[in-house]
Amino acid sequence: MTFRLRALRAVLLLAGFFLMGIGLLAAMAVLDWLLVTQMLTARAARFEGAIIAVTVLLALVILRGMFTFLRAGRLGPVDHAVAVRPDNQPELWEEVRAAAEVAGERPPDELYLVDEVNAGVAEQSRLLGLLPGRRRMFLGLPLLAGLTVPRLRAVLAHEFGHYGHRDGRLGALTMRGRKAVFHTVEMFQAGSTSLHHAIGGLYVGYAHMFLRTSQSVARDQELAADRTAAEHAGRDAAAATLRAMPVISAAHDHYMKTYAGMGDPIGALPPVGEVYGGFRRLVAARPGDRLAVLSAGTRPPRPHRYDSHPPDSERIARIEELATDGRTDGADGPAALTLLRDTELVFAALEARLLPEGAAQLPRMSWEELVGARAVVDAEGWSRPLRVAVNRALRSSEEPTAPHTAAQVADGDALVRQGGPAAQPNEPALPGLDEVLDAFDRGLLWMDIADRMPKPPQAARLTGPSARNFIRPKIFDGLAGMIHLHLVRNGHAVPDTGWSGQPGLTLPEQWEKGLDDALDAAVADTPDTTPLRSLLAGSESVSA
Repeated sequence: MTFRLRALRAVLLLAGFFLMGIGLLAAMAVLDWLLVTQMLTARAARFEGAIIAVTVLLALVILRGMFTFLRAGRLGPVDHAVAVRPDNQPELWEEVRAAAEVAGERPPDELYLVDEVNAGVAEQSRLLGLLPGRRRMFLGLPLLAGLTVPRLRAVLAHEFGHYGHRDGRLGALTMRGRKAVFHTVEMFQAGSTSLHHAIGGLYVGYAHMFLRTSQSVARDQELAADRTAAEHAGRDAAAATLRAMPVISAAHDHYMKTYAGMGDPIGALPPVGEVYGGFRRLVAARPGDRLAVLSAGTRPPRPHRYDSHPPDSERIARIEELATDGRTDGADGPAALTLLRDTELVFAALEARLLPEGAAQLPRMSWEELVGARAVVDAEGWSRPLRVAVNRALRSSEEPTAPHTAAQVADGDALVRQGGPAAQPNEPALPGLDEVLDAFDRGLLWMDIADRMPKPPQAARLTGPSARNFIRPKIFDGLAGMIHLHLVRNGHAVPDTGWSGQPGLTLPEQWEKGLDDALDAAVADTPDTTPLRSLLAGSESVSA
């Protein structure tokens, strides 16, 4: 069956999706008319009245579904993006218009920048797109940060290729119809009444049939859009762009989890525009394969069974079957972000749109300050359970607990108060680093301290080596946190933003080399704090 015939079949089924509502309304209208004019009796008036009431409610639900179907392509207000005009971003608009021209389409009327690894073109729907309407394009700033200009051209041409005339308006109409069907079914499934679910069942069943029938048309449209991308940007650049998209998506996920919310525990934000703009720094610090490491081992999202996109491997293979055109894969082209003017202002405007209410009042810190403050808070979080366990063990031991020195208190609580929550006025001071090591030397680690470390109920039943091996990493982390606090207090640890690795603290060379071994010795079955004390003595001599 040719593309046009398959598209025509899908369009006819799409019309049936709407006509089904008309048919149901007509059937209920006939039923109500018969009840009122032919069958209404005094004996069954209450029952027949109930039937009429139910049909009226069902009719309202169906009318709402039909209204939702017709409005599925309407363009609503945009509150999560930054609008850019041709007069303030002419270079970007020039690329957008060139891509539209290659696809034989008119450019968008509106262009918005969003914080998504995605791009798309939406059109104000009139008769599901049979009549042209206002067009709106969304373009992700992470794409601009992660792609070069030639590869961005492939993305832009692909999006306009969905609307291209070369495969007929029926194909584009089918694509819009699929979105309308999804939107309508979601409306029924989100309904709170049994009537929504009852009528929704009919629409869901019909939607499955339509989506199965139209899937081949939708996939052909995607492959046709890929050919448009290859024509505009070059075969190799189009294929390379498809390979790059999962990498950029994984890198952006890493950035949002690691950096964007870094200041949440301390109630602070990075510099203005850097909540989302910092992603470009991570990309710049990880050229080529170093960025791809962030996507290693990640599985592609499980496709929906009616997904309009063929697998990326198939799309890339189809592109590489095209004749070579002599153009490169675009890796050496200028960064797409260079198309933007006043980049800092753009990221600041997006931040103002997306940050929750009240975030503007939070203090701003440089990335280095933010990394340092977060490292202190994290170190306190790691060390506190160990310090509490040591404090309880010392208080319960036969020997009286020595009073805490000012240095010991400053080694932990006083430092943490710079970035973390303050201690309660009546809360006893927790042991410092020296006192914790002394407790280890006295043999309290596996006799008493380990038993007082927090653990899940299922682990509380463990004994012997199993118990020690379960809790040892927590003790290791707690002691490491205390070391980090000690080094920060003495000025030996400095924050590292870690754009090419992981953010955290940079320790002195001797600590980087020997810390793990020294910690392993301190938390061994027979604890030996000598290596750790030697490192501490070295750092104290440097301080002196």
